[in-house]
Amino acid sequence: MTLLSDTGYIFVRYLKKLIRNPILLFFSLFQPIIFLVLFTQLLSKFSSLIVLPGGSYLEFATAGILLQNAFGSALQSGNSIVADIDSGYLQKMLVTPVKRPAILLGRLTSDAFRVVVQSAIILGLAYALGAFVTTGVVGILLIFFTIAFFGLAWSGISLALGMRTRSSETVFAIGGFLTFPLLFLSTALFPISFMPSWVQDISMFNPISYAVNAIRVLMTTGYDWGTILPAWGVIGLVAVITLGATLYQFRKVVS
Repeated sequence: MTLLSDTGYIFVRYLKKLIRNPILLFFSLFQPIIFLVLFTQLLSKFSSLIVLPGGSYLEFATAGILLQNAFGSALQSGNSIVADIDSGYLQKMLVTPVKRPAILLGRLTSDAFRVVVQSAIILGLAYALGAFVTTGVVGILLIFFTIAFFGLAWSGISLALGMRTRSSETVFAIGGFLTFPLLFLSTALFPISFMPSWVQDISMFNPISYAVNAIRVLMTTGYDWGTILPAWGVIGLVAVITLGATLYQFRKVVS
């Protein structure tokens, strides 16, 4: 068995688990859809107060809602690894000939795939409400790549916490503690010029701001590589740190 085939097997396993229990996909999409349908409509007159990229608050906020969904879904990965540990599935995998890196890669790629599927649903709903992607099909693919890359990077935090604490409650609590402060201290839902100066300072160093801005320019402006490439660089740096922590914890679990 090769690393690629082992990764594919585990990827399919997690995908089948999602298909057999689609209610998980629905509930993970519930909050972003509420934000998209209600939050953007409640603040629809916001665009009359300040000039927004794309012209409407719906198009401005869609990028932030996509990242909100990716962030929330990525932080759920730790709960799955805790379930695998508690059920004994991980221990069973360790006594098979499967390549050890494939166990993590299958988990991470399935998470990224799930986030892309969810993002496609959100983007389709946003289109139905009147939001458009200026850069067309290529831009949509780059948006999906950015979201999947972001999801991989942040999944590392949840996976490392899950393997370190082996407690779904702890992973959920820390995930909730991180999600909303980072989301609201970024440019996800409000332009930086509308924020207090101290929030602007924090937002400039917030990885979510970089990722959101990259998605937003692809939706509303065009191929602004001066925004897109730095965002990929920041996401890559986060991935090195978080996935490094995941690999460290995984080696401890394996040993």
